[in-house]
Amino acid sequence: QVQLVESGGGSVQSGGSLRLSCAASGFTTFYSAYYMGWFRQAPGKEREGVAAIDSGRSTSYADSVKGRFTISRDNAKKTLYLQMNSLKAEDTAMYYCAADVIDWWLVPKYNYWGQGTQVTVSS
Repeated sequence: QVQLVESGGGSVQSGGSLRLSCAASGFTTFYSAYYMGWFRQAPGKEREGVAAIDSGRSTSYADSVKGRFTISRDNAKKTLYLQMNSLKAEDTAMYYCAADVIDWWLVPKYNYWGQGTQVTVSS
């Protein structure tokens, strides 16, 4: 059974930084074969793609976070990361990691999802 567990969320002031982690387990094939993504959802808004990475380390970012967020993965540790710098109040949301063998990139149609970690940025 695939399990994704996010951590690293919290409250930070505008301009601050946070690093999210997503620990994966239970994959039926190599973790490195999975496309991984970070998504976020603010109250009253649809879930949106933030960043995604494929097995070859190619990445994709939403325009709103380009230059501020960096997605990375450690296949040996089966862990996905999201380094978030220069945080803004509009980055406040629940952040989810997702996994799939299909390259959905920033489209929220991944098969596997974590429970989320809350990020709150105060201005």
